[in-house]
Amino acid sequence: METCSRSLVERLGYGPDARLVILNCDDLGSSHSANLAALEAVESGVASSATLMVPCPWAKEGAQLFAGKDVGVHLTLTAEYPTYRWRSLTGAASLHDADGCLPATAQEVWAKADLEDVRCECRAQIDQALAWGVDVTHLDSHMGVLQTEPRYYQLYLELAAAYRLPLRMAGKRAEGALGFPIRAPADERAIVYPDDFFFRWKDSTADLLRRRLPELAPGVAEFILHPVLDGPELRAYDLDAAQVRVDDHACAVAPETRALLASEHIQTISFRPLRELQRAS
Repeated sequence: METCSRSLVERLGYGPDARLVILNCDDLGSSHSANLAALEAVESGVASSATLMVPCPWAKEGAQLFAGKDVGVHLTLTAEYPTYRWRSLTGAASLHDADGCLPATAQEVWAKADLEDVRCECRAQIDQALAWGVDVTHLDSHMGVLQTEPRYYQLYLELAAAYRLPLRMAGKRAEGALGFPIRAPADERAIVYPDDFFFRWKDSTADLLRRRLPELAPGVAEFILHPVLDGPELRAYDLDAAQVRVDDHACAVAPETRALLASEHIQTISFRPLRELQRAS
């Protein structure tokens, strides 16, 4: 099989030593400030794609601002902020907490949600993005809800296969920590995913890039950003990690970040080539 004999970068048309990076802006649609920051990160900075939180109040604006750009769906089953909440698209009771909103944590989702309700909700989010004209390039999971629990991970793979979309994949060292296989089941379904993934919430993305890019192995690696413009909107809803988001915006548009990529001869791509590869297989 081609997937066994040739590396991902070779299957994408690059040489075997190519180092490619996807820089994805998570949380598009979560707020107006997030939409504007992600747009600047893609148009003027180093970011190559974004993923849309379809249930959020600013999602349609995000879809419109990113018309023609590479956008995936950030499958959303949680609403983590204490005073800024949102509900599911489908309205299933098992998906909501006592306030009638999506719950704040992954653990609450796993404990209460009916898996069929989750399946219907995720499909509704993808279908809504498509209906808004988004040419969906990939899927990933807000707060890792679909990636870090075995039943939900199987659904994650099911959705990728059904919509013929590549996935965000946890890093190479994550499988042992998760305690269940993640790469082999994706390979069995011919789902395409990056070779590696680097992220830890609240760690500085700028520091992570400075540390990881020089030692990056050949292949495709994904790094993620959570850019939001600083101001009253952000400071009102994110009471815990607003500065993380402000710093990620600064990292995305900083000339130093672009210079680092250039000095390391690393090319940025989006998930679109991975999607085309998956659909051609």
